[in-house]
Amino acid sequence: MPLLGAHMSIAGGYYKAVEAAAALDMDCVQIFSKNNNQWRAKPLTDDDAERFRDALVQTGVQKPCAHDSYLINLGSPKDDVREKSIDAFVIELERAEKLGLLGVVMHPGSFLDSSEEEGLQKIVDGLDIVLEQTDGQAVEVWLENTAGQGTNLGHRFEHLAYIIGNVQDSSRLGVCIDSCHTFAAGYPITKPSEYKKTMAEFDSVVGIDRIRAFHLNDSKKEFGSRVDRHEHIGQGHLGLEPFRHIVNDPHFADLPMYMETPKGEKGDDFDAMNLKALRGLIKMKRPAKRK
Repeated sequence: MPLLGAHMSIAGGYYKAVEAAAALDMDCVQIFSKNNNQWRAKPLTDDDAERFRDALVQTGVQKPCAHDSYLINLGSPKDDVREKSIDAFVIELERAEKLGLLGVVMHPGSFLDSSEEEGLQKIVDGLDIVLEQTDGQAVEVWLENTAGQGTNLGHRFEHLAYIIGNVQDSSRLGVCIDSCHTFAAGYPITKPSEYKKTMAEFDSVVGIDRIRAFHLNDSKKEFGSRVDRHEHIGQGHLGLEPFRHIVNDPHFADLPMYMETPKGEKGDDFDAMNLKALRGLIKMKRPAKRK
């Protein structure tokens, strides 16, 4: 059955995110490996990494990943931004490797005042550099499908296929599917027939074996809006049915599924609420954890 968790704060120490996830009985966890709104990063100490890894062992929380900085844009037509983005993403992967993360989720990039084609090729070229500079690492790059807001790339399955198909070495590339983004980008997933058709299209264009993880988020905005606004599970325009399809899909039975739903002032309460909503949709009973 799928592993359910959420994006958790590293305030007070990386291990704190794991402990917070475990306290809510989550199976997996996503973090930022640094301040996501700054280019610079405080050094990741050996002690930080060791305490994080130890917390995973002690709590049983599995399949940790990171989300990259919101500043990174490998598709930028501005050379200085693109160079900073490449350097920053290399650092993200180095930190993830040290922490023992499975992957780093990234928004492919935005083409701004250039063209879609130019943006996609710049992303490919940037990833070639990043992957070469981190050769030998186990941590993967998980391309996230986007809602298509502004000039964001990745909102069409063909964008992801182009990137994966044109990098020199795609062995460390996977995909993270975001339910809100999929819906906002215009891919229907509400009815069983719609979900099956959309997943069949993804399999045909990209390959279902490339999916490494899911972001489970409802949408504040309507279908095809191309606006990225997350909502609590079952309380947005998606409703509960798409999540029922995803968490019971045998293709994804062992994959981590991270919530990025609103936290509010009482983030723990909201996380517990959303986790309960998702677990209530799973047909197979969850085995009890060993104490």
